[in-house]
Amino acid sequence: MHVLVLGAGVIGLCAAYALARDGHAVTVVDRASEAAREASFANGGQLSYGYVAPLAGPGVLAHLPGWLLRADSPTRFRPRLDPHQWRWGVQFLRACTTRQSDLTTARLLRLSALSRTLMHRLVAEETIEFHFERQGKLVAHSEPDAWDKARRQMAVQRATGLGAEQMALDPAECLALEPALAAMRDRLMGGIHTPGEDAGDCRLFCLGLVRLLAASNNPVRFAFDTGVRQMLRVNGRVIGVATDKETIEADATVLCMGIGSRLLARPLGIDLPLYPLKGYSLSLPITDGTRAPRVSVTDHARKIVYARLGRDLRVAGMADMVGQDTSFDLERLSLLAREAGAAFPGGFADAPLRPWCGLRPATPTGAPLLGRVAGAEGLFLSVGQGALGFTLAMGSGQVVSDLVSGRAASIDLEGFELQG
Repeated sequence: MHVLVLGAGVIGLCAAYALARDGHAVTVVDRASEAAREASFANGGQLSYGYVAPLAGPGVLAHLPGWLLRADSPTRFRPRLDPHQWRWGVQFLRACTTRQSDLTTARLLRLSALSRTLMHRLVAEETIEFHFERQGKLVAHSEPDAWDKARRQMAVQRATGLGAEQMALDPAECLALEPALAAMRDRLMGGIHTPGEDAGDCRLFCLGLVRLLAASNNPVRFAFDTGVRQMLRVNGRVIGVATDKETIEADATVLCMGIGSRLLARPLGIDLPLYPLKGYSLSLPITDGTRAPRVSVTDHARKIVYARLGRDLRVAGMADMVGQDTSFDLERLSLLAREAGAAFPGGFADAPLRPWCGLRPATPTGAPLLGRVAGAEGLFLSVGQGALGFTLAMGSGQVVSDLVSGRAASIDLEGFELQG
């Protein structure tokens, strides 16, 4: 079959990789000049297979005043005259229950476990240099309520059979594991350690995949600098796309265009429940390896992640619900730089910062949309992975290839398929 993949971020490229392995002829289309120019360009770098708690959780209502009023809140919500924002927001609040959070967590763990297996297979079989490290991850807690909930979440994940490797560490154990956390000593209450987590540079991973796929025995065709104007549906079947350069027909089309997927699907009467979560990152040159963390660290209270990628420390955070705005908020960049300096003083140079911001497509529950679309035969979705795009990409791509190839999906798709 000829399969068209729309989007050359990590989600689209992992779909292309799985499809090409299954023997399909694949064409990847993207408006940018190369892969990973948007949400995959400079994300947090963590591959968090065992720690996938969704943003929608039972503690959200207590945090809403801060999201609305505090300039330094790690998550910000700015109301807009946008019916879709309000509709998505209501769906998000409805998902903020213990039951839904636990259900979503169990679903994400199934998908992340598949992703880990596939990523480790790829690393073993292929040659891609993307600063891949298997140093584990520590989620550091400094708030009593959040620390209690984290240990409960760990118990929930263990109950699924997929979170058994996690351990709750006291402050002394956290510092023994990662001595670079010394500056957090006075506020550290404990941490959740997941030894099996990985880290890597998502952009380098994507660029490596492009080279690998283009040179394979079943080479993938890449159409960069090509904007998709419209999906083409004839008699209920999606037959391809019209671009700003040509019309491309295919037997199957996989939609992986991040937040842009919603606008592209809407003319077909498909309403994708996606909203952008704006995130930021800095890439700081490490000057003292003993003062920069070796283990990937998440500062839970600040919602900031730290991952060592080669000679750099990737610092990423924020989840701003501010619409399609892709401009830099200088206050957010300054906050990120201050927090990094306070957390790991003397570990890195304060210039250059190499700032980045991007829009991560999120569903209200936090579970991505995978699979077929009713009323649009030949169209398959892989969107809405949110802040877990790098983590879930390999598994998402395999699920799509399973369905395109006529096989049962590698995981149970309940909760992942588009409803309505």
